[in-house]
Amino acid sequence: METLSAGFTGAQQALFESVVQPLLYALGGASLLEDAYVATGWWLVGMLQLVLMLAVIAPLQRWRPVEALTDRAAVRVDILYTLLQRLGVLRVLMFFAVDPLWNALFGWLSLQGLSGWQLDAWLAPWWPGVTDGAVFAFVVYLLVFDLADYGIHRGQHGIPAWWALHALHHSQRQMTMWSDSRNHLLDGLIRDSLLVLLARAIGMPPAQFVAVVALTQLLESLSHANLRLGFGLLGERLLVSPRFHRMHHGIGRGHESGGAGTLGGHNFAVLFPVWDLVFGTADFKDRFEPTGVRDQLPAPAGRARDYGCGFWAQQWRGLQRMVGRA
Repeated sequence: METLSAGFTGAQQALFESVVQPLLYALGGASLLEDAYVATGWWLVGMLQLVLMLAVIAPLQRWRPVEALTDRAAVRVDILYTLLQRLGVLRVLMFFAVDPLWNALFGWLSLQGLSGWQLDAWLAPWWPGVTDGAVFAFVVYLLVFDLADYGIHRGQHGIPAWWALHALHHSQRQMTMWSDSRNHLLDGLIRDSLLVLLARAIGMPPAQFVAVVALTQLLESLSHANLRLGFGLLGERLLVSPRFHRMHHGIGRGHESGGAGTLGGHNFAVLFPVWDLVFGTADFKDRFEPTGVRDQLPAPAGRARDYGCGFWAQQWRGLQRMVGRA
């Protein structure tokens, strides 16, 4: 872990000093140097993810696809979502629009003596014999964040106004490794804000936060892939597979329970199916269901609802659904 961290930090420093820092000075943005250094790290993480997706997951999709791609235009929109997310464009927008509010809140809480709980310090007595304490801490943070993600995901499917936004993610009828990033901006803002609050509440080091987010996103790209792959009787219960998560996206399966149109569903876990097992939402049927939302289907099965074809149309229709006008 320390070797990987040192290598990444070296690459981040080199890119920042050779490209980003001179550019900021040239543009008169010296006051943004500290934040730009952090942004450089996120950009590098995104580039590494894209390289791994293209080098590993894309060939797997071609090897054993669940279905032939018939709507490549829809997939291209998902690629746009992925580039905006992984290369930091959306993070830059959050920096200018939302981060000042969080900084003000956390500053105020610190003045009140509420600096958060240090999970690292609480865990320290548990790892005296562990060779690499950072790895142990990383695994714990991964589990904590995955449990939080499970809870958030249940909220996205259980709260009608939130589902109206999250339904955009489920409206993709041609799931691929790019589909994980297909989210309404407001939906993503809510989820990211909750995870940032959690990270601050447990005193999570920034480097661990970046590592957890990076690994989670990469594995989510795999679980959304157009890939006919399960992990077997035991593996399916240890890590979310493309088959397990495709069931979550299945029409009438993953986002409904107790009857057609009733919010709920199955297989909410992001990384570890143990949460679905614990809370009774797991579905391990060995099937690869068609994906989408029931109300996209023509009548009488659905209502032929239009979720939009392009990025901005999808964003606008999500807001309209949230206020009951679409």
